[in-house]
Amino acid sequence: MSKTEQPVVGVPYYVGMNPYQAGMIPPNAIYGDPKGIPIQQTMYRDTPAPFNCPYCGNSGLTTVRSKPSLAAVVGCMMPFMLGICFLCPSMDCLWHKYHYCPKCNEKVADFEKSDPCAVVDMPQWMQESFAVPA
Repeated sequence: MSKTEQPVVGVPYYVGMNPYQAGMIPPNAIYGDPKGIPIQQTMYRDTPAPFNCPYCGNSGLTTVRSKPSLAAVVGCMMPFMLGICFLCPSMDCLWHKYHYCPKCNEKVADFEKSDPCAVVDMPQWMQESFAVPA
């Protein structure tokens, strides 16, 4: 840089958003067991996801465990005011999902439902997990 040039300060630079995080599914997505295919990134959602375990090196599908979210509890409390609570087990679409390695039982990821109004968006009730090959 010469003495006459001034450094550019405060100029914003563009960092692109990952379209797969936003919900776009790539055409080469892997849904089932990767069977040795190198994986670049796994998107953990409601269903078992293809993954490579960072703890034991196992590759395969995760084991999914569920935990009720705030939206599921609120949805359960509405009919509970009438004396019955039948919605919680059937509202699995609103439960948080935790992904574990089936070999070493370590937690590898979680998918927490952040939108309490997701029950209104029927196509988004169950979101499939997938991986992007390397």
